Order: sequence, then structure tokens, then C-alpha cells
Amino acid sequence: MTLSPVFRSPEAVRLLEENGVWERLGPAIEAQARAVNTLYEDLGDLMAPRFFHGDRRAPSSGTDRSPEGLAFLQEYFFLVLFRSLLEALGAAPERLAFYSELNFCIKGTITAADNIFDDQAKSLLPLVEGPGSRYLSILQLMSFERLIRRSCDRAVEGGVMEPGHTHAILRGLMDRMAEIGELEGSEEGGVEEIPAPDLMVGRVHQIRGGALFSLAFVAPSILEGGAVGEAVREAEPAVARLGTAFQIVDDLTDFEFDLGRRSHNLLVSQIQHHGSPEEREALRRYWGGEAAPEGVVQDLFRTSARAVLERAYDEASGSFRRLAELGFWFPPELSREVVHAIVGLDGVARMEAIVSAEG
Repeated sequence: MTLSPVFRSPEAVRLLEENGVWERLGPAIEAQARAVNTLYEDLGDLMAPRFFHGDRRAPSSGTDRSPEGLAFLQEYFFLVLFRSLLEALGAAPERLAFYSELNFCIKGTITAADNIFDDQAKSLLPLVEGPGSRYLSILQLMSFERLIRRSCDRAVEGGVMEPGHTHAILRGLMDRMAEIGELEGSEEGGVEEIPAPDLMVGRVHQIRGGALFSLAFVAPSILEGGAVGEAVREAEPAVARLGTAFQIVDDLTDFEFDLGRRSHNLLVSQIQHHGSPEEREALRRYWGGEAAPEGVVQDLFRTSARAVLERAYDEASGSFRRLAELGFWFPPELSREVVHAIVGLDGVARMEAIVSAEG
């Protein structure tokens, strides 16, 4: 799972517009676009021009409502949200710029690694496509490793941090990414055990989702001191809860994919341990290799799917309430709608069906 695009449905976009979220995020959107463009420019020093599209630029305006502006917000929503949160916690502008660059590199690294696990070819850099998706993913991994170091060097040269902080930040990121990668690697051949929901959330979702989101707080937890540092450390568990909610929703939309490769999935766990006899019998067949029919989540498994969705609601609500206590502006009462909206394009119809079935 990655920090993939969200707010893909028309209803989700209206949520951003009508509640003033898009407008409030405007400065952070512009800042994230500047960070992306800075790192695009850095590519010119890292590789020959024939390997990348040097004319690519991210949207420069946080008020851009064009398809390109919307696509940027959908792709980088969580990075924009993290930047806005860190600003609300009191981080200085020069450090916020560094965090935005670093978070882009983190997202790109995770995306490229996830490509290899899932045999995909998503790209966050304007690279010229070569022969094969693995080639592109490996090229991205190498590029982002160098871009992270370039960003750290720039921060040291600008007095944003001391030289010794580079090692601490890279070590912190490596340790956390290795923890996430260890989990992904343990599923390569499929899993045999289906832990109970509480155990699965603790062993899987708090790592795959929670630790993923908390990567954005590795550098701030090292660089920020005083009241800002204390606020950052208080906010990190709440951000991790939001990542956990995101992963839970991801399980609802990726149910068939996860069944096919026999990887951990909270809906599978809910059905196995708390589902009806009819649900458990169907899961036994699908876990054994029978193809799951289209619409099975919102039809046969709708009761278990709603229970999983309720868990995502709880995690997101707890996250936003705690962040509001720390001074973040995002309205906690929108947490339920955010859960509905944080799905990729393929999950929009399924989420709408599950939510409709709730009523």
C-alpha cells in the first residue's frame, strides 16, 4: 500500500470544496508543488537529459481547480495535509520546505518499492519509460535515494539543520521503511494464518498504514525542539492512526487482490473470526483458490464489510479529534466523510455501495 491518490469521486471533491478544505490547504498545496518542482530540477544534475522529461512541472497555484490541479491534490493530499499540520504545530518555514521535499522522496521511494512487490509501474518522477516496469521502478529507487541526499545537503547548506542530522534522519527513515518492507516481504509467498481482527490491526495495519504515515515525522521529531518538538511528538501517534484507517479502507477495496495472493486483509479476518456461516463458507472457497465474483464485498460480505468500515471510522475520528486538540484546523466532524473519500479510483463504487448498505 502506498500514499496513493485519494478523493477520486465527484462527491469527495465536493467535500473538499464545500467545507473549505481545498481553500484552507491552498498554501500547503503551493508549497508541496514547489518542493516537487525543486526535486524535478535536481534530476538535471543526477542523470542525462535523455532519461527524463525536463519540461514537466507541478501546478504552482493552490487555487488551481483545473483537472491538473485536482490531480495534483489527489496524488499528494496526505503530503499536503502533513505539511499543513506541521505548520499548525509551529514548524518554521525553512524547515517546512525541507519536510515537503523529504516527504515527496519518501512517497516516491515507497511507491517504487511497492511497484516491485505488486508488479506495477506507477511513477512520481518525469522519467522516460524504458524497457519494463521493473526497470522504471529500480531507476526511481536509485533516483529518490540521490534526491533525498540532495535535499539533506541543501538543508545543511541553508542552515536548516546540522550536518550530523543527515545521518540521524536517513537512519530513522531506513529503520522504519525496513519494518514496513519486512512485513511486505513476509507475505511474498502468501500467508497461512489469518489473525483475529485486533491482532491483525496491531501486527499489520499499524505498520503498513500507521508506520507509513509516521515516516513524515521522522525528520521533525529529530529537528524540532521545545514546544514545537513536544507538539510533533504528541501528533505522531494521531497521524499513525489516520494511516491505520487508510489501510483498513484499502483492505476493503483490495479484497480480491489480497485474496489472490493470500496476503493479510482485515475483511478476510473479520469474516473468518466473526462472519456468518454463509460468509465463512464462501471465504473458505475463495481462500482456497476459487475466484470471488464481482460485487461479493458489498453483497455477500456486506455485514462484515460494514464492521470493518466502522473500525476505520473509529481510527480516523480518534486521529482528527486528537489533532484538533493540538491546534490543527481540520474539522474532526468530517472524519467519517474522509474515510469514504480516501479510496483510489477502483474503490469509489464499492465504498458508495457499502456506505449505502449501512443505511
